[in-house]
Amino acid sequence: MKACLCKTFGPPSSLVVEEIADPVAGPGEVVVRVKACALNFFDTLIIKGRYQYKPEMPFSPSAEFAGVVDQVGSGVEGVSPGDRVIGYMRWGAAREKVVVAAGDLVSLPDDISFEVAAGLTVTYGTTLHAYRDRAGLKPGETVAVLGASGGVGQAAVEIAAIMGARVIACASSEEKLAFARSLGAHMTVDYSVEPLKETLKELTGGKGVDVVYDPVGGELSEQAIRATAWEGRFLVIGFAAGDIPKIPLNIVMLKGCDIRGVFWGAALDRDPEGHRRNMKELLSWVSEGKLKPHIHGVYKLEETATALEEIAARRVQGKVIVTP
Repeated sequence: MKACLCKTFGPPSSLVVEEIADPVAGPGEVVVRVKACALNFFDTLIIKGRYQYKPEMPFSPSAEFAGVVDQVGSGVEGVSPGDRVIGYMRWGAAREKVVVAAGDLVSLPDDISFEVAAGLTVTYGTTLHAYRDRAGLKPGETVAVLGASGGVGQAAVEIAAIMGARVIACASSEEKLAFARSLGAHMTVDYSVEPLKETLKELTGGKGVDVVYDPVGGELSEQAIRATAWEGRFLVIGFAAGDIPKIPLNIVMLKGCDIRGVFWGAALDRDPEGHRRNMKELLSWVSEGKLKPHIHGVYKLEETATALEEIAARRVQGKVIVTP
């Protein structure tokens, strides 16, 4: 089978596509023929050795995939060859076949395409976990989404709107904000020209926002937490800006607000049934037409490096999909 491989840490251009041996399902495992997989910002870091996980080489990027079950190992129940499934595996999905534990798969309805399904697990799974399990988001509350046009930002805007929140999309250009409005954002802030804290306070009549969804980090984080409402919740999603902010704790005390970490990967391991419930709800929203994930582009396996360069250059609006 063909696989996109990282053999040495470096930029996307250092990736190669080669033929490797097909995987074999061991006890409790399933081999899935990958129809589509998705790339995320962390894939640009993991191939450079700058992510929290450093896989043994050679490895493939991409953590999420959709496909068809090819073979099952001994002891596997409830999964059969020919089943449509989606799954998550931290890294390794940018190849024609993957082997995963049967319990890591979720059934994929026939009415959802592989390309759409491939991009649901990480960004949308993270976001629903963040809002429901960590923030306790309620209908009518106000959510500020930083970096609102990227893959995770898109998910944050869409899911907050579905859950009945008022969404303030925050991004660095009018083009990105127009995209966020098309996803359901009620208000927008261009933080390249507007002060984030003051504008968020103004848009909420001085009250501040109930929830901040922050996948960006850097200098924006402190501005956003200063714009939270009394007993607001600041969700730490990631640090796309590259800098991990240091927040003065007196802000937290004076606002009675919470800073809540969102480590979805660990939550998945600790509460697999909770993850499964969230994924089934996301899939039902897609089937019902409530959730319409935007795909930035679909690339061939040989174009994985180009796709990662688009993500690294911040030129992406929505999900980036690879079809092996």
